[in-house]
Amino acid sequence: MTKSQMKRDEAPWGQLEPPRFENGKPLLIAGLRSHYAAAPWEGIPAQWQRFQSICSTLTGSHLDRFPGQVGRTTYGLCFLLPNGVDYLSGVEVSGSSSLPDEFRSVSIPAQRYVVFPHREHVSKLHNTCEMVSKWLPTSAHEVAKAAGAPDFFERYGENFDPRAGTGDIEVWIPIKA
Repeated sequence: MTKSQMKRDEAPWGQLEPPRFENGKPLLIAGLRSHYAAAPWEGIPAQWQRFQSICSTLTGSHLDRFPGQVGRTTYGLCFLLPNGVDYLSGVEVSGSSSLPDEFRSVSIPAQRYVVFPHREHVSKLHNTCEMVSKWLPTSAHEVAKAAGAPDFFERYGENFDPRAGTGDIEVWIPIKA
């Protein structure tokens, strides 16, 4: 066994796949925003369930289009704060005037991103985020921070299966061009 195979086998969460780079378009994301002081991955599943319940009430079906929703991709926006993490579970919208009272919206400017795929169950996404946080300082890339925008976001594409917790999950980190 080679040294790199041993290191990969020792990592409890697997290996970080090589990233790709994307020029992201401006986004307006709306949904539920909550604060987590510790271990956010423990409370976020319940936040997603609440978000899906509100969407079902609005549309009569599971995460179907509600007024102003753009596409079927969902997003988990992560705002790193000194006292924890703010997390917004939401969807892209064309405007924020007809949103439910409990929804908040966030504008994300067009930015350059480094994008990491996540192939495991969604419950292990925090492990990918941890590996990315270790990869970034060793890379030639510098994180970009736009005022009011998230530090990074999770993107759940149309092939994500919320019941199985797998498929089409990515972590998008804004970087300086």
